[in-house]
Amino acid sequence: MFLPSNIRAQVPAAPVLTLYEFNGPLETPYYNIDSFRRRGASAPTGYLTMGSSVVPCVVVKDNQPLTDKNGVPFVGFEIIVDAGNAPPDSANILRKALQERQSMKVANHHCGGGVTNVIDLRKLYPLQEAPFFDPPTAQAVSKNGQAGQSNLDRIVRAFHNSLTCGTVNQSLTKRRAALEKAWEQFIRDNKERFSADELEKARHLDYTLRTAMFEGHLDRGCNAYGGCERNIIALTIRNRAKEHCSKRQGCLERGDFKGVATKISQYNIWDEYLTQITGTTSCFLRNDLVNTADNGYMRLQRMYEQNVADVESILFGGDADLQRIFPGASMKDLKMLGHYYHPPAMGKCFPQYDGVKYVTGAIARKKDEYILIANRRIHIGGRADNGYFFRDFVVRFTGEKDEIQIVDNYPGFVVDGRRLNAQRMTRCVPYGVPGACSGGEVGRYRRLPPWHRSGKSIGLTCGINDRGESCRNGAGWQSVTVGGPCDTEMQLITGVK
Repeated sequence: MFLPSNIRAQVPAAPVLTLYEFNGPLETPYYNIDSFRRRGASAPTGYLTMGSSVVPCVVVKDNQPLTDKNGVPFVGFEIIVDAGNAPPDSANILRKALQERQSMKVANHHCGGGVTNVIDLRKLYPLQEAPFFDPPTAQAVSKNGQAGQSNLDRIVRAFHNSLTCGTVNQSLTKRRAALEKAWEQFIRDNKERFSADELEKARHLDYTLRTAMFEGHLDRGCNAYGGCERNIIALTIRNRAKEHCSKRQGCLERGDFKGVATKISQYNIWDEYLTQITGTTSCFLRNDLVNTADNGYMRLQRMYEQNVADVESILFGGDADLQRIFPGASMKDLKMLGHYYHPPAMGKCFPQYDGVKYVTGAIARKKDEYILIANRRIHIGGRADNGYFFRDFVVRFTGEKDEIQIVDNYPGFVVDGRRLNAQRMTRCVPYGVPGACSGGEVGRYRRLPPWHRSGKSIGLTCGINDRGESCRNGAGWQSVTVGGPCDTEMQLITGVK
């Protein structure tokens, strides 16, 4: 696909990129090169499925890169993994391609002669996460599942161990809809074993726990903070479905926990792409997965076990249950809590640096050589030739701070100035926490959500068995507080209008 490297090789090769648009269409159009040159992006030749991994390249015609009138590159591409038809070993295929290209050096990012189609570079991201598939069933799975802590828990486990659940993750796309169909089939198949009310409640419980587990920080495992965080996420789902049911937040009728929990704009983990790379829709409670070599399933099972009793009480219990799970909190604050955010995951901003730009898609040029910049940050320098010299602005997130490196990977290249929009730095505060809580050097800055001022910041305390991040430690009862004015990991905002 690409022109061969030669003695001029000096810049990093174009990376493997992923086709992605948050909560966007399942398919994105691509265009024949000749058609695009004549008519622009008006007549698609075909479509590529969200989550597909490709290696892009610059189409050069008459010594000019192919762009639209605003300088947006439309790039050739080689498909590494087609999410619409992904084989079970897609994860290995992608990892191998990522590794091969990571250290590769080339003269430029030009396409070779066999490329015939182009796609909008702005739709491609350097995400690098591998596709997720449940492993094949290793043994005959018990119809009833493992013993649960309640009847609803037993029904949820039975669903995870059912053949219907096993169909959900067989293909990479449309998993949210597949999970919904699987639960509908399971309810039809088991209406003689369980009451209709129990089956509906078990479905709500399953969806709420999936959301609480994957929306929270998985790396916390079974430590007390992580367990309390999951209870709080479940509380927001409960309140959005009971206290102030709104279609905008996914609630079609009072008690619609499932609809609230899977509203993509509110709980992002149900986005089409994120269901491809996480276990959100997996059958993680399968009996045969607890002792697999991949102990990630064991960890998920124990996280579920840590929270299932509390979450069942949060959804279906009364005020006394809420007060028991979150002691010391006012009932008004508990029932008004519908909003939270994780400060480290908010928009990154860098007020301590001048000239940082986030580039969605641009061409950089050095004489007759062209390279691509797709959805990443750069640090611009001196102006030249209708653009700017630049260096890569590399951010590595650690628990306490953002580690910054400014690296000159493309010496002499000039990025197209049309693609560098002016950016106003708004709502950017230390750690993404609204109060002046930090002392000394600030480790990171984050943007506040626009609604944070319309409510009140609170902290909630939970008492929970702490089994550590690995979920392997002996259980020990611990009291922990999540949220509050100075919590840099999670902010709880109650009473948002």
